[in-house]
Amino acid sequence: MTMDVEIISQEEPANPQFTVADLDIEILPVIYDILRSIEKDPHDSQKAKDSADTSQKILELKSKLESARAQINKLPGIEYSKQEQLQKLETLRQQLRLKKELIQKYRNMCTFDSQKV
Repeated sequence: MTMDVEIISQEEPANPQFTVADLDIEILPVIYDILRSIEKDPHDSQKAKDSADTSQKILELKSKLESARAQINKLPGIEYSKQEQLQKLETLRQQLRLKKELIQKYRNMCTFDSQKV
């Protein structure tokens, strides 16, 4: 079992600080703006301007989606399949159980007093 601990610790991702909380994915406001600009009843004079604004917002949405994809690919463990992730999780749970047992054994060990010797 000691080999498993060493193997798992070597497989840790290079950037463990990046988490889901660090993702910057705010696309709903852009989608809302696009829908709102499409729903407007434009007059003939504003039609070209609104169309250009909508096109700009669509390009902004596209860039935000590309950015989101790039950020998601940075998440640790994303390269593993669901089965591999579950297997790693089970291995880590087994290691945790073994370590808890070792700690409990250590606590229950007989302590030697150096003063009695």
